Amino acid sequence: MDIYEMSADAEMRTLSISNEPHLRSQQDLRLEKIPTVVTVYDSERKNGNRNNASMGQPKFIRSDMADVPAQQAAGSTLPLVLTRKKGGDDGEDGLYNPFEHRKVEHPTSDLETFVHLLKGSLGSGILAMPMAFANAGLWFGLLATFAVGTLCTYCVHVLVKCAHILCRRRKIPMMGFADVAEQAFLDGPPALNRWSRFIRFMVNTFLVIDLLGCCCIYLVFVATNVQQVVGVYMDTELSVRLWIVIVSAPLVFMCLVRNLKFLTPFSMIANILMFVGIVITFIYMFSDLPAPSERAGIVPPAQWPLFFGTVIFALEGIGVVMSLENDMKNPSHFIGCPSVLNFGMGLVIGLYTLVGFFGYLKYGDETQASITLNLPLEDKLAQSVKLMIAIAIFFTFTLQFYVPVSILWKGIESKIPAARQNVSEYGMRVGLVCLCCGIAVALPNLGPFISLIGAVCLSTLGMIVPAVIELAVYYEEPGFGRFKWRLWKNSGLILFGIVGFVTGTYVSIREFQAEFDGGHGGDAQ
Repeated sequence: MDIYEMSADAEMRTLSISNEPHLRSQQDLRLEKIPTVVTVYDSERKNGNRNNASMGQPKFIRSDMADVPAQQAAGSTLPLVLTRKKGGDDGEDGLYNPFEHRKVEHPTSDLETFVHLLKGSLGSGILAMPMAFANAGLWFGLLATFAVGTLCTYCVHVLVKCAHILCRRRKIPMMGFADVAEQAFLDGPPALNRWSRFIRFMVNTFLVIDLLGCCCIYLVFVATNVQQVVGVYMDTELSVRLWIVIVSAPLVFMCLVRNLKFLTPFSMIANILMFVGIVITFIYMFSDLPAPSERAGIVPPAQWPLFFGTVIFALEGIGVVMSLENDMKNPSHFIGCPSVLNFGMGLVIGLYTLVGFFGYLKYGDETQASITLNLPLEDKLAQSVKLMIAIAIFFTFTLQFYVPVSILWKGIESKIPAARQNVSEYGMRVGLVCLCCGIAVALPNLGPFISLIGAVCLSTLGMIVPAVIELAVYYEEPGFGRFKWRLWKNSGLILFGIVGFVTGTYVSIREFQAEFDGGHGGDAQ
């Protein structure tokens, strides 16, 4: 039975009930329990708020979208919250408040959300910021980091604001990243309607690529730092590729853990070690600083794409924002001025700029892909920093790995017989760890790897997709504004994202090519 036959059947039952008043109450109760599939075609036919061209294509709004964890629907981040949609209806669309219809088991306060935002944004990317400045120059890097950080924050604002509009418009309590993209295409120009499922697939695909790419970077990072420390005490130096394989072996078993509860202690240990390691790294950076005049203020533009890709990789946290907003006790405090997002991202941008500026000022052209690799090898304290941060990133791998596994497994789970699901899931987990290990072995150079992930995935998710979503959401109501400023503004964001995508990818690939043509392929690290 297709959707229109279901709708006609429901209408016939309703007419039958209206002719038999004495049965109405019992039948109504039964009908309320029958799940329905709503199409925008029906509401447009009644309200007449769309043109006739769009009425030929039904647009499905999943009425149960918020009856599962938002992160399961979107696949955008860790499942931090389990939600249930309340009953009731506010009648008019303009009176519907999605925040009042959210029921979160353990809502987070503004301060807790602020802490989660910092935790989600402060990762290994901060250690790569001095390298980013080396590809921009001391003063140009300073200005450009603030500019790119502000742009990333603004795009997060755009995404969350569009999510709020769509929630009110379609009476859905909450949405994840992929939900927002899909529903925006359904509400946008008729030409975009048929691409709604594709945009959901694309968002989840880029999230998987980004997160698995981060896992590969983690393997290279851990292996490189361990290689440096162990190499001091070994007569025979092992290649970084061999260390990647050694590091990956225990991760195969750790990543078989399917319950996040058992990974929580590792997360706590990782946070403590990362914090202590970064504090000690600051001590090294601030000692015996040279004059700023000794460093290049701006480097040739050919190196800027590597800067762009690295900064985007370090600063972009758009994959976690919808989860944090959905989990808040007061979601309206997440965006605005002032807001949790502005305070959190302001602090993140400040810390990243501080590390990048002083790290490049300290080490200059000798700055490596991770600032920890510049610390003196003979110093015991520096060795402890390398190991502490390596262990922290090692434990973070399992948490980062959880998300792409969840996205992929939800896509194939229904296609696998129940008797083989456990074996299949464990096999997929082992296979993904081996895949990450293989990619890391093939591309063991941190610098271009970080830039490539930032350029390919995060410029797309962090800039291009939010801009396209806003154009689709504002297409008919309230419109693009005077002189169509929203159209020009978002076109600029899309163009900037495309330029960053193309140039960053090209330069990163050229870096890899030069690495292999040189014959060392990363073994010299």
